Order: sequence, then C-alpha cells, then structure tokens
Amino acid sequence: LRTYFLSNCPDQKMTKYLYFFYIILLPFLHSADWPKWLGPNSDGVSTESDWGNDLDNLQWKTKVGVGFSSMVVADGRIFTMGHDGKKRGGNETVYCLDAKTGKPIWTDSYPAPMVDYLHEGGPCATPTVDGKLVYAISKHGKLCAYQAGTGKKVWTKDMMVLSGLKKVPEWGFAASPYVLDNLLLIEAGATFALDKISGKVIWKSQDYRPAYGSPISFKSGKDIHIAVLKTDGLVILDARDGKTLAFEKWETSYRTNASTPIIRGDKIFISTGYRRGCALFQWNSKSLKKIYENKNLSTHMNHAILVDDYLYGFDGNVHMSGPKDFACIQFSTGKEQWRVTDRGLQIGSLLVAGDRMIMLGQRGECTIAKINPKKFEVLNREQIIGGKTWTMPILANGLFYVRNARGDLFCLDLS
Repeated sequence: LRTYFLSNCPDQKMTKYLYFFYIILLPFLHSADWPKWLGPNSDGVSTESDWGNDLDNLQWKTKVGVGFSSMVVADGRIFTMGHDGKKRGGNETVYCLDAKTGKPIWTDSYPAPMVDYLHEGGPCATPTVDGKLVYAISKHGKLCAYQAGTGKKVWTKDMMVLSGLKKVPEWGFAASPYVLDNLLLIEAGATFALDKISGKVIWKSQDYRPAYGSPISFKSGKDIHIAVLKTDGLVILDARDGKTLAFEKWETSYRTNASTPIIRGDKIFISTGYRRGCALFQWNSKSLKKIYENKNLSTHMNHAILVDDYLYGFDGNVHMSGPKDFACIQFSTGKEQWRVTDRGLQIGSLLVAGDRMIMLGQRGECTIAKINPKKFEVLNREQIIGGKTWTMPILANGLFYVRNARGDLFCLDLS
C-alpha cells in the first residue's frame, strides 16, 4: 500500500501523510460494531465475515431484567434494557456493560409499568448509539439521551405528554429511536423528529395509530424520505417537515404492525404476521405503486433479511399456534424459492453475516445455515439458551449476543 501511494502521488511528503492517516483510520473503517436496531446499515446484516460455526464457547452471562429489547454494541460497550418484573412499583433499567466481559459500566433505573399485554412485558425498544450519545425509550414513553461512556443524562422527554396520547399503546412504545443526520425519529402515534443534541421538537407528522416497528430513511433523487409501517398502514414522510407524501392501507386482525420496511432503490417491501402476508411497492417520488402482494412470507415478531434478490425469514401464516415455516422468496417477484417447517424454531429471529445466517428459535435453539436461494443448508445447530427468545440476537466484533424474555444475556465467542 505504501509503495502504491509513493508511486502514484507526485507530492512525496503529502503521500506519507495520506498513508499514515489511512493506516490509523483503517481499524475504524472496518469496525464491526452493531450500534442500532438492525445493525450498522439497518438491514439485519453484520459486517463480520471471519467467524466460526462453533456455538459452544460461552464467554459470559448476566441478568438484564424482563423484556424484549435487543442489544447494541459500540466502542467496547453493550447496551440493552430490562424490567425488574414487579407489576406494582417496578423499575425499568438501561444497562451499559463491557462488551467483552459483561461487567457493568453504568445503569439508569426509573419507575415504569410492566405493560405485559399478551406477553411477559418489559421494554421492547432497542437503544441507539450515535457518536458519544446513546438514546433509549421506555415501554411507557420515557425518552432519554445519555453520554454513552458515563451514563450522564443529556436530556429527557416524556413522549406520552408530547404526543397527547391518553393511554400507553397496547404493546407500549416498542419502536427504536432512529438517527437521521441531526434528527432523532421517535414513534409515538405521530412520528416525531427531535434535535438529537438538545431534544427540541423539530417537526411532528400527522397522527396515526401507534407504530410498533421502527422507521427507516431512504433517498429519492435529491430528497430524503422516511418510511414507517404504522398500525394503519405504510406511510411515506418528507424528512424536511414530516409531511405525509403517501399512504397505503395495511392492517392486521390484531391492531398491530411491528416491522421496519425493507428498502432497495425505489422498491419498498413490507411484511406482517397474523396471515397478513407481504407486499412490494415502487416509489416514484410522488406515489406508491404495488408490484405484488401475497402470503408467501408473513413475518411475525422479527424481520426478513434481504441478500441479493432474495428474502429469508420466518413465515407466520402456517400453524398459527404451532410450528412456523422458514422461507426464502424472491424480492423482485415475491415467488417462493423454498420453505421448511421446523418445530424447533417456532417464532424465530435471524441475522446475516457474510455467506451465512444465524437463526435463533423461540426456545433458544440456534441454527447456522448457508445463504442459499436454492435450498436450506444447515451447518450447525445447538441449544444455547433457555426461556423465550423472541429478541433478535446480534454479532459484533466476533462476539454473539443472545437474550431471553426473563433477562438472561449470554455472550458467545464466534471469532
């Protein structure tokens, strides 16, 4: 690399500086942190490529309270949330732990109701790390910005008060904070855009029934738009002012949509459980055009993941109270490529890293499989944790993190 710089740049002194800074920055450019919900690129894909299939190397385990909040990792720290389990007088806690050892760095606890409608309760939203700040929203709408290293509060907002909601949504505040440039997007019936440094409200969209899935941004020409799947349907917002640009009705029998749209170019894919199915839309800068809608993939608790032109995910259409299928469909056409029925996986979650995917079943059974649109190809399968595991696991810097609903957090070394 140094030889290349020296032979291709006439300014030898400048070349040495460029080479020096490149070497210094190289570790950061290839960081394998997982700083937000769905990972570094909001697509469920880890930047890890050099990792093994051995699921026996437990590094540490700890307790983080009842809940379904996933984990994020940044700068050697892991963040998540949990509840102490008390239905009266209970507390919710934001945890910051050492990512390699699991030892506490700081915590913040505050009074919070369980909000356990049809599940164990506890927080569902995942913290978001952005630079030196970390953002976390409780099940009942308490939003906090902390200094990531020390836990010192920078600002707080009560989203129940800001939104004017008369009661906490049925499944609480479950959408994770989403950073878009200088904005922090929060789902509270309406979508709110706050200044991420001060917490000041910049704009508010029109009101909808609450969304339980997180928003995502995308570029359309020179403009930035926001896609969010509300309980009412798919909404496209203008990132400048929160104005609704398009709406596509999409409802389920359980008054909930809980997934983030999957976007590639001008195509927007959505999928919901309870036999609702999936659909692909095309965005032409002014309106949505439906390309297809079918029931080949109906994701329940967790997202499908897009690799090349294929989506891999858990299908909740079959056997509503029994085994679930795992399926692969073509993103551009919606055609089914293959599916398997697996009693061990049930309502599972997954992530992709390199040419493999890691699938976590709802009873803690983990499967590593090849990314293959032609067949389901298992490489390893082991029971790695007990309890209910609806929460999406993560892979960061060679370490694999999983948690269950009762608050057991395990770290396995896959490096």
